[in-house]
Formats: sequence, structure tokens, C-alpha cells
Amino acid sequence: MEEQVQLQQSQNTDNKLKPKKRFGIFFLGVLLGALITGTIACFIILQQSKTTISYDDSESVINAATISKLQKLEEGIETYYLNDSEQEELQNSLYHGLVEGLGDPYSTYYSPEELEDIIESTQGVYYGIGAYIGYDTDRDYCKIAKCMDNSPAKEVGLLPDDIIVEVDGKDMYKVQTSEIVTYIKGPEKTTVELTVYREGELDYLHFTVERRKIETPTVAYNMDDDGIAYIQIAEFDEVTSGQFEDYLEQARNDGMKGLVIDLRDNPGGSLSTVVEIANQILPKGLIVYTEDRDGNRKEYECDGKHEIEVPLVVLVNGNSASASEILAGSIKDYGVGTILGTTTFGKGIVQKIFSLSDGSALKLTISHYYTPKGNDIHGVGIEPDEELELDKEAYLEDGTDNQLNRAKEILKEKIQ
Repeated sequence: MEEQVQLQQSQNTDNKLKPKKRFGIFFLGVLLGALITGTIACFIILQQSKTTISYDDSESVINAATISKLQKLEEGIETYYLNDSEQEELQNSLYHGLVEGLGDPYSTYYSPEELEDIIESTQGVYYGIGAYIGYDTDRDYCKIAKCMDNSPAKEVGLLPDDIIVEVDGKDMYKVQTSEIVTYIKGPEKTTVELTVYREGELDYLHFTVERRKIETPTVAYNMDDDGIAYIQIAEFDEVTSGQFEDYLEQARNDGMKGLVIDLRDNPGGSLSTVVEIANQILPKGLIVYTEDRDGNRKEYECDGKHEIEVPLVVLVNGNSASASEILAGSIKDYGVGTILGTTTFGKGIVQKIFSLSDGSALKLTISHYYTPKGNDIHGVGIEPDEELELDKEAYLEDGTDNQLNRAKEILKEKIQ
């Protein structure tokens, strides 16, 4: 069986958010500071591996000294701690803490319950607020990446880049995306209270959001009167490649003369999925390759049987990451399309999820990936062929999308 690999991104911002008690001072500085930029991980897409994890006890961090110390800590809790404690929560904290000790925001431990939530999200239906959420590694808070159309999150006025400070009154400082979604999701028709920080506001904003059944779309399509097809990819899920191929075929049947692929705010997803999509666009040759810590190289090739036959523009921004960057980077390296927008996030590393015998799982960073020309974009991103910032004021006012309009202008110039 082909090894299943997970590509995800997190985000990076200029100003470090402090815990809640220090936010008052931070507000004064942030009003004069730079605009928050960064990228976000969407809902994490699980791809399990049957590999099991083992280690050499003689070199393990779990040795006689650490076990003895843990026993003393547990005795202290049992003897003196004021409130009740849950054994399962304490155990899960140990596992989470061990992986957090790596200092890698992309590696994490999933309890069986967290793993179940992730599996549920990959099936395309869940009960929640309809927002993509990711983690800001500098600020140590999660934030809203994007609200789905007609979703509870969008209806109450949540916006991209809103930083989630509290969920139902609980501080979310250093809470990872895999954990925060377990707080936000819940039974249908119940509500969740979100406290967010929004740049430019002098105080926190509070939202009461109803949980509803959410069906997560990954691909959207439309065709304008000039024969320019528009395909938006929200994330690279297991079902995305099939949806993309169907819409691409529909675009051809509709008389496509040019194509816009929108990867803005796409946090990534499955490596195998993006390879399948790239195979519908690129000429014969290398799509991407990975290298692990031992220098072992794995290449992913395109057969060239479906090379795009019309002018292409790809829209990207600072929230386009990981698998999105593989697609954009390969298109740029081959010169088969114009990359338009702003520099992408810059996540060029690969994660793999290992399932454990008790139903939990361990996700670890296992390799770097490189574009066809050998570019390592980790921490750098992909620069667009034409840089253009989104006019957010116009977009929020009447839906005017200056980046999409410019993409259509480029295609019309090439079609004529």
C-alpha cells in the first residue's frame, strides 16, 4: 500500500500575542503595528498509516528517573490538589507534552477522541460553525482562516484573521487546531461562545454561534460569458481530485478558453491528491520530490497525458500553503501558467500520521519537499509572477475581487 502522507500548514505573524492577561498592553502596540499576515491550517485531514511506533528503552526519555519523578508529581496532586483531577486528562497531557517538546508546531499527539473528530471531518460532514481554522505559531493562538458561504460563522460576522482567544470562556492560549475544533464542534442546534481579537478593535469581540450540519465543499466552479473558467480549490482532501477532474472536464465541455485556479486561503492537505491534480495540468516530468533526514528521495511524476491546453492563471496569497504551494510551484517551474497574488506561506515539510494500538495517533514531520527545479520553499514561500494585494475594503463592501478581475484580464490578453 502506498504510504499516506499529510501536508499541512500553520501560520506566521509579526507580533507575538500574549496570554489574555497581557492583551491590554498588546492592543496599544498592535494598533500601530503591521497588518497581521500569515497562514492558517484548515481542518486537518487524516490519512492513517498502519505503521506502529516503537523505541529502544535504553535510550528512551521514559526511563527510571522520569517515571520516579512522574510518580512524585502524581502523589503531590493526589495529596494536595484542591480540585478533582481526571486520570485520562492527565495521561493525555503527558502524551501531548512529550510531542510538544519537539518544538515542532506540525507534530502532535491525537487522543482517540481527537482522532475520531479528525476522521469525521474528512468524511465531509460534521456539526459545527462552518469555518476553517489554523494555528498561529508566533502568537500561540488559533485563528479563523475562512468562513464557508451560508455558514453560521459567516452569518454572525466572523472574519478571516480573527484570533480565537476563548471558546465558551476557556482560554485558548497554546491550544492546537486539532484540540480547538473539539471545543467548537458539538451537537446540532447547540451554541458555542467565541471571544476573538480583531485587529483595529479596541476590545474583544464576542460571538454566539449556532452549531449546524456542515457539508464541507472542496472545489467550486463557474464559467463566465468570455469562456474563462474559474475553479476554486478550498483544500486538498481525499475527494478533491475527483471533484477537480469533473469540473475541469465540464469546463472543457462548456467551451473553456482560459482557466483560473484559485488557491487563495488553501492550507494544503493530501500530497497524493495534489499530485493527482497536477497530473491534470502539467507536461510530462517531475511534479515534486521529498527527502527525509537520511537523504532518501522520493519522486512524484506527471505522465503528461493531460497537459493544460488553454492559458492558465493561479491565484495565491499568504494563506496558500503546503500542497497549494506544490501545485503553484510546479506550475511556475514549468511556466504553464501565471502565478498572481502575494507570496505564499512557505511550508515545505511533510507530515505523516502513525496510528497506535489504543486508537490514538502520532503525527510527525518526516521530510522536506522540493519543487521540480529543486527549490526548497520552506520559510520562504513562492513569489508570484505578478504581485497584487487584495483590495479588502472593496471586497467587503460589494464583493469586488480585484485579483480575480486581473486574472481574467491576463487571460483575455492571451486568448485574443
